[in-house]
Amino acid sequence: MKANPISATIPFDEDGVHHGFLKLPYSRDDSAWGSVLIPLTVIRNGAGKTALLTGANHGDEYEGPVALQELASLTRAEDVTGRLIIVPYFNYPAFRAATRTSPIDRGNLNRAFPGRPDGTVTEKIADYFQRTLLPMADLAVDFHSGGKTLDFVPFAAAHILDDKATEAACFAAMQAFNAPYSVQMREIDSVGMYDTAVEEMGKVLVTTELGGGGMSTARSNAIAKKGLRNVLIHSGILRGEMQIDPTVALSMPDDECFVFSEGDGLFEVMKDLGEPVTKGELVARVWPLDRTGQPPEEYHARRDGVLISRHFPGLIKSGDCAVVVGVVER
Repeated sequence: MKANPISATIPFDEDGVHHGFLKLPYSRDDSAWGSVLIPLTVIRNGAGKTALLTGANHGDEYEGPVALQELASLTRAEDVTGRLIIVPYFNYPAFRAATRTSPIDRGNLNRAFPGRPDGTVTEKIADYFQRTLLPMADLAVDFHSGGKTLDFVPFAAAHILDDKATEAACFAAMQAFNAPYSVQMREIDSVGMYDTAVEEMGKVLVTTELGGGGMSTARSNAIAKKGLRNVLIHSGILRGEMQIDPTVALSMPDDECFVFSEGDGLFEVMKDLGEPVTKGELVARVWPLDRTGQPPEEYHARRDGVLISRHFPGLIKSGDCAVVVGVVER
């Protein structure tokens, strides 16, 4: 296996607070011997567990970057037992461009694992995490929200797994995160996902969907900060007391949770986020873009539950996810 060209400018195994970069050489038109410098903080205090913390896996999702920048700025070594590896801008080129995928190679980092050391920029980032950073970690927290094309009720999630011991540890960490909603999730497309890479190593993973629309809010940022702190206290890495508030337990057990648009048009959602829906109920309409006097296409819920996600913004294309219904766990 070839060596990955990425190198860290700071140590991973020295006590203290260290701020630096993951340096990825990248020769381009405007910088022949240039590099992509991915901001990195490592905070270590003796032996203990390691948490690998990432935001902006997709570059237009902001709660994670906000929470992780604050954590990196305010945390002292004496606050920690073990180690924090903090990467606020996981797909840094996408983050700088405010796009879901990298402007360099159009790579979706969350579909690029396990990556390649001699591949594209996105594949090199994935390979470095797969072979260098993830083996160091006991826990991974990877922040997501809806970006520019979805909006969500704020939830933390862990995946339904075949390995029930890992699943139980992930569910416990998700519950510790204590978002307003807590979702046991089965992905519709898990091939190449960072989540899958973490879980296949038997590591604990918590992920989120904390809002959307290509921005964060005061509320969604506060949820991210509280949840991150809770998980790190739960894992024994950060000192302090957890803050626990009521949460709604949901699951996404199968494809029946998803409703997809079959045509282009003007999107009209018929239920607001968090509202209950029943199987067969009208949840969205798609109006023609090029004429009046024609009826909309109607879309109905495929199961009972709560509307947890909707398309964003107002125009929709064929194949886009229109709404998602989560099942309330009693």
